Amino acid sequence: MDLDTLIQRAVNVRQGYAELERKRYGRSWTNEEVALGFVGDVGDLAKLVMAMEGVRSIPDARQQLAHELADCLWSVLVLSHLYDVNLEQAFLQTMDQLEQHIVLEGRMD
Repeated sequence: MDLDTLIQRAVNVRQGYAELERKRYGRSWTNEEVALGFVGDVGDLAKLVMAMEGVRSIPDARQQLAHELADCLWSVLVLSHLYDVNLEQAFLQTMDQLEQHIVLEGRMD
């Protein structure tokens, strides 16, 4: 599945949640609240990583880790859409910058 298809699926799911939020709370989450939800997911991810490293005890940690990684990816895809960021272009540009940094730092040793 390509990135655009993943983004569209993530956006469709977000729209479904927005409808549920309007029914339950009278409004859907703001972009800021979507970002805060992502922060919560990252916290959950950190706890699961600790469990995978044997520092916390969480039943079914591997399965939950996979779920939380997917949750975090969903949030990133949705946020990229909400803020009109071309995620593929940004990712490739960032990887180019990181690789260049590695090369430059390697020359300094």
